[in-house]
Amino acid sequence: MSIIVAIILGGLVGYIASKLMGREEGIVMSIIIGIVGSFIGSLISGVLTGSDKSFLAFSWMGLFWSLVGSVILVAIMNAVSHPRRTTV
Repeated sequence: MSIIVAIILGGLVGYIASKLMGREEGIVMSIIIGIVGSFIGSLISGVLTGSDKSFLAFSWMGLFWSLVGSVILVAIMNAVSHPRRTTV
């Protein structure tokens, strides 16, 4: 049952991160962004707070760090997939 909750929350966090960063993604990509973003957020949380327990259980701080990681992931995706346009 916890895997279903992780997929649903991952999809929700990925969707929110995509909308915050101005990117349109489908449901599968939103789930992937949310799950990978939670790993990134867990790593960042561990570095900043010295604890890596935010990923292990459902909490508001865990959702916050998942969103932070997802926004970082979407920002990287935007930087890689959208070439910069220069005006002359």
